[in-house]
Amino acid sequence: MPSLLLKRPLAVIDLETTGTNVASDRIIEIAIIKVFPDKTTQSKVKRINPGMPIPAGSTAIHGIRDEDVKDAPTFKQAAHELKQFMDNCDLAGYNSNRFDIPLLVEEFLRASVEFDISKRKFVDVQRIFHLMEKRTLAAAYKFYCDKQLENAHSAEADALATYEILEAQLGRYEHLQQDVDALAEFTKEEDYIDFARRLVMQGGQEVFNFGKYKGRSVREVLKAEPQYYDWMMKADFPLNTKQKLSEIFHNMMLKKM
Repeated sequence: MPSLLLKRPLAVIDLETTGTNVASDRIIEIAIIKVFPDKTTQSKVKRINPGMPIPAGSTAIHGIRDEDVKDAPTFKQAAHELKQFMDNCDLAGYNSNRFDIPLLVEEFLRASVEFDISKRKFVDVQRIFHLMEKRTLAAAYKFYCDKQLENAHSAEADALATYEILEAQLGRYEHLQQDVDALAEFTKEEDYIDFARRLVMQGGQEVFNFGKYKGRSVREVLKAEPQYYDWMMKADFPLNTKQKLSEIFHNMMLKKM
């Protein structure tokens, strides 16, 4: 049975959170299954105090209450430990390209801890599943592994199930290559600049992907209306979006000098 070929460790992550808004919600539990090239694994599961009340609707999903995390460290306090555990790792998860990784990056930015993602590959197991079968995590686990997903929405259980599904997908689909580079290429969607996909690459240039300037060149808009940059930096956009917009804007300013 084919198995994943790893050039470096793969960190399979799953988050439990206060909600689904990447810009404003927070992590309350993180599980990381670190898979080494020789297939040995290490795991880290950590509760996080989000510094905000956990909504009842979120507790109904994952079962974590305010009192469960009141003595837990904040993300800022845990950031260096988590960063070190994921050093030199590519990243995988279930819906991770659209949620887990963007939210994780936001938390590191809020904590002012550099978490370099520029050389990491991202493998989204949900993306493989949806490209092939179009179902949910519990259904994917039943479909690929013929198992019932116990303790769903426990971060560790979900992360472990995600890794098992990934291995099973490699066995089921012969044309899937077994290395992370190829899987990352297979699962990526559009050529986005920021995780929230507010900025994308089209025809070799940065383009707005929302609002009244959707489809317009970022550089052309900012040149004509620099106040739009100020508005975005003050508005409720994810920090990662603001970071990427600032890089484009500052690069424009440097070229004028």
